[in-house]
Formats: sequence, structure tokens, C-alpha cells
Amino acid sequence: MITIPIGDWFETFTYWLRDTFSGFFDVVGNVIEACITLFENILAFPPPLVMLLILTGLAWIACGWRRYGLALFALIGFTLIIGMGLWSHTMQTLALVLASTVLALLIGVPVGIYAGRSETGERIVRPILDFMQTMPAFVYLIPAVLFFSLGKVPGSIATVIFAMPPCVRLTTLGLRQVPHDVLEASDAFGATPMQQLFKVQLPMALPSILAGVNQTIMLALSMVVIAAMIGAGGLGGQVLRGITQLRIGMGFEGGIAIVILAMYLDRITHALGSRSARKQEEG
Repeated sequence: MITIPIGDWFETFTYWLRDTFSGFFDVVGNVIEACITLFENILAFPPPLVMLLILTGLAWIACGWRRYGLALFALIGFTLIIGMGLWSHTMQTLALVLASTVLALLIGVPVGIYAGRSETGERIVRPILDFMQTMPAFVYLIPAVLFFSLGKVPGSIATVIFAMPPCVRLTTLGLRQVPHDVLEASDAFGATPMQQLFKVQLPMALPSILAGVNQTIMLALSMVVIAAMIGAGGLGGQVLRGITQLRIGMGFEGGIAIVILAMYLDRITHALGSRSARKQEEG
């Protein structure tokens, strides 16, 4: 039998990348860490009760003034988190999720636009996305730790890789679902490719793009416990301590807080996508 040492080749390649581009990885790590710290400082600056009212108000605005179900859920859910003493952990997790989501969108949306406007681009991007989605999430932690050591930065990097594919796929899908007669009409009026993209395709694809944002946030939240294994902290660290110390109550409280945060972010992004779709139908 012929042995193919793919793992050894990948390990050698990974160490070569680390040694050759160490300066680049240091810069990337510092930028991501600064982004996470910025979100943490913003979320931790208001007192918990003030931040509770802000999050409740955002839910009310997102769903519309006549619908208060999500706002009521946010008020009760985040009050419960404060009562469990997990507010600071929740804000740390939210900061990590927001920073990872922003980074995933900054990369994923342009890649999705490229794949949506180019057949060649889609053929190149699709197998890469398949690889990213099917590779076990734990595998991402190994090179992330090797390049960025332990802490929140490798957790964010692993989260971005795991959570980005839906953003790319749904952006591509949204652009490809724009009716051809609309594109032909814009061509007839003399629109340039950039004008067609920003004034026709992206506005019409916005509901699909927002659905991608929703899925990216949900996948980022699903990574918080795994990222805690390499020092990301937050609610994932709370759950991980509960597992390692066999403290059922601690793990359950951390899980409940993650569920509340996930439901809140899911409903917020879903409401924004629904409002965008309704505006298009009315228009």
C-alpha cells in the first residue's frame, strides 16, 4: 500500500507559513484584537440596566412600534442574565460574535458578489465553501492557535472561517435571483456595471444578504463553546468550566444565556430582513 502523508505535508506548510509571514499574522492579530476590544468597551461602558434598555429598544424598533413581543422577550431574557450574574460574560460573547460577524461580512459579501456576477468565480468559490462547511470546526482551532497563540483572536479567526460560507452563498443567490428583465432595463438606460450593482442588484438582493447575515451570526454563536477551548472566554468559557468541573448548574446557566442571546440576535436580523422584503414588495 502506498502511504500519502497529507497530514505531514499540511503540517510542514503550516509551519512554513507561520515562520515566513509571522509579521503579517501579528498585524492581523492586533487588528482583530483591537476590534474585539472596541466592541467589548462599547458594550461594557453603559451600566447593565442601561444596556438592557438599549437592547430592548433596539428590538422594539427593529420589529416596529406596534409589535412588542421581541422587546418583551429581550427585557425578560436579559434581566434573567443579569440575575444569573452572567452579564459581563454575555457582553464578551456578544463582542466576539459581532467582531467575527463584521469580519466575515467584510470578506464574504465581496466574494459573494464576485461569485454572483461571474460564472468562473462561482466555479472557483463553490468547492472552497464546500470544504469550509464540511471540515469539522475543531480542525480550524489547530492552525488558528499556531498562527495567533491562545486567546480571543484565534477563536475569532476560527469562527470567521466556520461562519462565513452562508454569507457568501446567500449573497451569490440573491444576485442571481435578480430578474433578467430588470438588468436589461438598466442596461437600456445606460447604467454602468457599478451603477447596476449598487443601484439594482444589491438593493434587490438585500433580503437574501440579510438572511446570510442571520445565518452567519447563528453559526458564530454556535462556535462560542468551541472557541472557549482555546481561551476565547465569555459564555463559552462558563459552559466549558461546567463540563470540565462537572458543575451541571454552571453549564446550564451558561447554556441558557447563549440561547437567550441567540434568539434575540436571530429575531432582530429576521425582522430586518422581513422589513426589507416588504419594502421591495411595496415598491
